[in-house]
Amino acid sequence: MSSQEKRDGFRGKWGFILACIGSAVGMANIWRFPYLVARYGGLTFLLPYLLFVLVIAASGVMEEFALGRWAEAGPVGAFGKATRERLGDPRPGEAIGLLPVVGSLGLAIGYTVVMGWIFKYAVMAVTGRLFALGQDMDAIVNTFNAAAPTTDTLGEGVGMMVQNSVFGIGNGLWIVVAVLASAVIMALGVAGGIEKACKVMIPLLFGLFLVMAVYIAFLPGAADGYRFIFTLDPAGLLDWEVWIYAFGQAFFSLSVAGSGSVIYGSYLSKKVELSSSARNVAVFDTLAALVATLVIIPAMATTGSQVDSRGPGLMFISLPGVFNGMGAVGWAVGAFFFLAVLFAGATSIINLYETPVAFCQEKLKLGRVPAVLVIHILGLAVALLIQPWTSQWMDMVSIYICPFGAALAGIMFFWVLRKKTALEAVNQGARKPVGSWFLPFGKWVYVPLCVVALVAGAILGGIG
Repeated sequence: MSSQEKRDGFRGKWGFILACIGSAVGMANIWRFPYLVARYGGLTFLLPYLLFVLVIAASGVMEEFALGRWAEAGPVGAFGKATRERLGDPRPGEAIGLLPVVGSLGLAIGYTVVMGWIFKYAVMAVTGRLFALGQDMDAIVNTFNAAAPTTDTLGEGVGMMVQNSVFGIGNGLWIVVAVLASAVIMALGVAGGIEKACKVMIPLLFGLFLVMAVYIAFLPGAADGYRFIFTLDPAGLLDWEVWIYAFGQAFFSLSVAGSGSVIYGSYLSKKVELSSSARNVAVFDTLAALVATLVIIPAMATTGSQVDSRGPGLMFISLPGVFNGMGAVGWAVGAFFFLAVLFAGATSIINLYETPVAFCQEKLKLGRVPAVLVIHILGLAVALLIQPWTSQWMDMVSIYICPFGAALAGIMFFWVLRKKTALEAVNQGARKPVGSWFLPFGKWVYVPLCVVALVAGAILGGIG
């Protein structure tokens, strides 16, 4: 039996695609994408965004899937195999591959804190406790402050309010719940846990958002929101900010970081066509962001509110007030919304934890369950400690480590691997081989774009 056959893996193409969609559809699709559409003028932002989605899906997403499947390993094993082929020594690649593993774990820990807030809000929304607050903004803000130990004005980011206790016990319980949920799913394995969970949660996520979109479409004032979304200002396309933030949103939304897509690719059958898989991930990730926008902006328009927060405040403070203003139906809309957000966050967090779990299995030779326990206990301990500095923690990981990891994976595939090896890896299972453009495009466009994401993020304080 080959190592691929011995390893756990996805049982079908759509199980893999749904898991990858889950890794890409994160909370930024819901709280940040609508804000950017609102800030930069509907189609004026959407057109550059769609262009960058096409560029990154056709290069970086395919490359990371191919690298993982070729190596049958996560970033440490994949980078090591690449340098062994080129230099005859896996050690340089294995050492470099540790960075994406650390980045994935760091992002997972930050997400764990946010998932604590989401679990609390989802329970409050379903039980009606959030609806009971009505449109009392002070009560909603106080609820958010109790759930999230750190927040600034209307939650526009996460970072200024001192937590109410050393370990944020108010939210600590919900962080434990988030970690337990992730650990249980992942302990069941790739096929038995991750794949099955995503097959349930991703369709439900889309279904819930579509139900909300249809309902909100019939509310008075919603048309103003749609009119804004589909407005194009040609002069706005000359604004460099539109392009850099559209690029940043596309780059980070598609989950290219040299980690999650590499490890998921390593579990993929060699019979699956990577180009169609990457295309499906990009399409459904974009659809999720668009449907969320078609819910949020028209919903805000029905009350005359502005989408004026790019951080958690939009989701945890502004929107509850909007839902609560819808009358009796607002309870159901709010419950649907936070359940959908819960599914988006859960599918993302299991992808982020999978890379360090796989590292423990591959390099430390731990079994699946012990590896899951070690990583989640570590994640829980650090998540409880970093609550006052969640914003700084997430900024450090997302601004610096994630784009650096994406660049390293791109360098390994497009520059270090021999041309014949790289083409065979990406074309395995393909009905039609990729064109001759693929490798030069990856070398001279995608890898430099990763550097742009790193440098622009460092200068601007984050672009995604």
